[in-house]
Amino acid sequence: MMTPLAACPRATLAAVKGVLTDIDETVSTEGRLTADAYAALEALKRAGVLVVPVTGRPAGWCDHIARFWPVDAVVGENGAFWMWHDRAEARLRTRFIQPEAVRAEGRRRLDLIRSQVLREVPGAGIASDQPYRLADLAVDFREDVAPLAPPDIQRIVAIFERQGAQAKVSSIHVNGWFGDYDKLTTSRLMMHELFGVDLDAERAHYVFAGDSPNDAPMFGYFPNAVGVANVADFEGRLEHRPRWVTAARSGAGFVELAHALIEARRR
Repeated sequence: MMTPLAACPRATLAAVKGVLTDIDETVSTEGRLTADAYAALEALKRAGVLVVPVTGRPAGWCDHIARFWPVDAVVGENGAFWMWHDRAEARLRTRFIQPEAVRAEGRRRLDLIRSQVLREVPGAGIASDQPYRLADLAVDFREDVAPLAPPDIQRIVAIFERQGAQAKVSSIHVNGWFGDYDKLTTSRLMMHELFGVDLDAERAHYVFAGDSPNDAPMFGYFPNAVGVANVADFEGRLEHRPRWVTAARSGAGFVELAHALIEARRR
C-alpha cells in the first residue's frame, strides 16, 4: 500500500541526507525537463541535500548531466557506470562496473538481440539515444514510436532473457544488458566509493524517487522510497512498490518531494 507523501512524518523528511532519483517521467514531464523541476534540483543542492540521478539513459546524456546539472554524480545505463565532475581537478570522471573487453563482448551479443527484436516485434524501434550508449541496448516502445501493447513489451523482455541478458522496463524503453549489476547494486557501490556512505546502514536517511518497473529494486531497498503519482500506471507490474507517493505526476511530483524535504529541514 502506497501512502500519500503528505502523510510522511516531518522528522522522517528532515532526516533525509540525499535523494537518488530516476529521470524519465520522474524529474522530466512528457519527455521534457521543466524549469520547476530543474529549480527543485538546484534547491535541494542549496539545502545541502546530496542529489544523484540514477537512470537508464546513455553515457552521452550522463556526461552532460554530470557537468551541467546541479547534481553530485549520475548513475547511467541502469548501473553500467557512474560519472561525476571532479571540481578539484576540473574534469569529468567515469567509473565503469565492467572492464572494456567485457563491455565490448556484451555489445557484440546485444547487436544480435537488436536484429531479433526488430524482426520479431513489429512496431518496436531502437531508441534514438542508442548511439550514445556504451553498455546496453535500449528498445523504444513509446518515446519515438507508436506505443506498443503490454504483451509486445513483454515479448521484447523475453527475447533479451532468452539470450541470457538482463532486461528492465522503464516508462519508455526496454533496456537490456549483460552483467549482474543494476541500478541498486551500482548505487550502493557508488555511495561507498565516492561518498564514503554505507548505504545498507544509512538507507533510511536517503530517498529514491521513481516511477516505473525498472525502479522496483530501489523501491524495495529504500524504506522511504517515493513514487511520483504516475507510478500507479504500473500497478500490478511492480515487484516492489514505494512507501510514499506524491499527489502530482512526473516532474511536478518531484517538485512536490523536493519542497517537502526542504520545508522539513527549515522547520
